[in-house]
Formats: sequence, structure tokens, C-alpha cells
Amino acid sequence: MSRDQASVCVSTPPGVSSSTPLRTLRVLTLTPFYPNSENLAEGCFVAEALPPLEQFGITNHVLAVRPFYRGRVRAVDSEIPCRWEHYFSFPGNLGLPSAGRFLAADMVTGVQRAHRENPFDLIHAHAALPCGDAAARLSEALEIPFVVSVHGLDVFSERQAGTLLGNWCRRASARVYRRARAVICISEKVRERISDTSVNAKVIYNGVDASTFAPAEEHKSPLVVLSVGNLIPTKGHAVLLRAFARMLPSVPDCDLEIIGEGPERQTLARLSEQLGISARVRFLGKQNREDVARAMQRCAVFALASEYEGLGCVYLEAMASGKPAIACEGQGIDEIIVHGNNGWLVPPRGEAQLSDALRMLLQNQDFRSRLGNAARSTVLQRHTLNHQAEQLAQLHRECAR
Repeated sequence: MSRDQASVCVSTPPGVSSSTPLRTLRVLTLTPFYPNSENLAEGCFVAEALPPLEQFGITNHVLAVRPFYRGRVRAVDSEIPCRWEHYFSFPGNLGLPSAGRFLAADMVTGVQRAHRENPFDLIHAHAALPCGDAAARLSEALEIPFVVSVHGLDVFSERQAGTLLGNWCRRASARVYRRARAVICISEKVRERISDTSVNAKVIYNGVDASTFAPAEEHKSPLVVLSVGNLIPTKGHAVLLRAFARMLPSVPDCDLEIIGEGPERQTLARLSEQLGISARVRFLGKQNREDVARAMQRCAVFALASEYEGLGCVYLEAMASGKPAIACEGQGIDEIIVHGNNGWLVPPRGEAQLSDALRMLLQNQDFRSRLGNAARSTVLQRHTLNHQAEQLAQLHRECAR
């Protein structure tokens, strides 16, 4: 039987007759985010979303990419394996607007060969630069459509790279969005940043593995406040440290654990010493997925005061673990967290409000249990990996026609 004749027995997407056989679609996934020998958790939001697609007849061939100046990494064991491509790019943010051109040039021969041997139906790029730009060029060479996922910071380019270079990145990204068959946004907040009405922008929220991130009894003494995120200024760890210091006299039997690495680590460690709380703060560095899941289970409250968060998978992981998550208003997660119902929202840089929220939740076990249970129910109803896969599969089929 030829590939074009092959069909599979899979879950039927909405709007498709259950009697209609669904042909397996083969997707070329281009991503700068994927687990690797340097960081086992990097790109888990991409890697963990791929296996559930198979039940909907979508298979993925993954090419993970990295600019040469960041050093070489190797693939690691993954349910959907990848091949790493290291490409030329000018270093730093300066190279972003042109990196897609170099990436496509490096990849085109190998991708064309793979396409001849086993044709792709669609290219799915993660982030407009460089993968979306490379996908647009490969799309022309292979004569197949492409879609691009926008994850968050890539639509805040002027805040990453400064006004001049950020505007250049935004214009380059806009060209990619207009050429894509669809732009997948992880929240309405992200879609709002793509103001071009000619772009086919769709919101598909990230999902979470609700079996890995599952409830367990919190650590009773000391109570644990957990934060997970790269140690960069926009994640708000300095605000959290100051809020924790303000709260600590009211709840002295409490520790703060911070998972993540980044350039702010020494600055944050010095701040904790200046605040007199270093004995109650643990910087745990990078952790694998299992360690993060265990940390979510033992904590009493999760808090991340991030200012620029397209959605924030860590909030969903905390919610799936049955823990109240504290996040900032005006971010993508406030489309999922209902304040006081399944989580808690504070203003960005709202040190006093964050401190009050920590104090209130840590002092009231019944209330944080109610919020945690409601949070878990929210995830199970709408935000598991299977929910995400069903929507992605439907969009892939629409775009591959």
C-alpha cells in the first residue's frame, strides 16, 4: 500500500465524520527548544506535546537547532527522538533577524533528501526566528505548507533586544507570520501581540502531563514555597525574595526553593543575604523533570512573579500537582487562573501583594487545599497534553490540505 493510500485508526478530530479514514500525516518539526545533553528539561514543552499526537495520526520528524557559538549538544533519550543541527549565526540577538537564512541554507539538502525518501505533509516551526524564517524558505523548496508556534518572549522582542534591534526582529517575524498557513499562539495575550489581521492566528494552550504532575502530600515542616524559572530579571525572583522576607516573620517555619539557572543567580544570592533570609532560601539549580515534579508535590504554594509570560507551563504543572499557583496579572496565565478560585493573581512587581498572598495561603491550609483541588480540576478538564494534541492535530490536518 502506498503512503498516500495508508490510513490509520485514530481518534477523530471534531468536524470530521467518524466514518472517514484518517491518513497519517508526517510533520517536520523545527525547534530551538528540545531536551539535550546540556539541559534535560530544555524544550520539554515541545518534546512532551509530540507523543500524544500519534493517537491522532500525526507523526513527527524532529530537527532541533542551535547556533554554533553556543556550543554543541547531543541528543538524549526521548520518546520522539531528534537530530541536532548546529548552524552559523552572528552571536547574540544581533544574529536573530538573519539566522533563518543561514539555518535554511545549512538544512535544505538534507531535508530535501528526507522528503524524497518519506514525504512531509507540513512543517511546524517553533518561534518565528530563526525556525519560522527557515521553515518559510524550506516550505518553498519542498512545496508544502508550514505553521509556526509563538511561545511568549518571541513576541516581546523589543524587551529582549532593545528598541532598534527589537523592531528589526518584529518586522522579520511579521513576514514569517504572513507567509505561514497558521500561527499557533499559546494564549490570547500572545495573539493580541500579532495585530496583523491577515495572519491566521489560532490560540492553542500548552498542556501538561497530569500523571507526572499529580497531587501528593505537602511537606509539613517547614512549609515550602517553590518557584521554577530561568534566573533572569523578567522572571521576578527578586520581587519574590523581598516578598518572602516580608512574610517570613508571620510564618517563620517556611523555606523558599528556587529551581533554575541563569545570569542572575549570584545577584539573587546576594539579595537573600542582604535581606537576612539566606538560611531559608535554597537555590537548587537545574533539575530534571522528575525532580521538578517531586518539588511541586512537596511544596505548599507555587509562586512565580514573571512580568512577560506568554502562558507559563510551570503554573500549569503546579496546578496539575494540586497546588495553589501565584502569578502576575496581565500575563497569559490569567486566562486560566481565576483569582481566588483556582489560583491567585498579584500585580507585576507587586511585592506587598505577593507577600500578603503568601502569608494568607501559608496560614490557611484549608483554603490552599481548596484552591489546589480546583486548580487540578481545571487542568484535567481543559489543559492536559491530550487536549493540546487534539487541537494541534485538527489544525495540522486543516493546514496540510
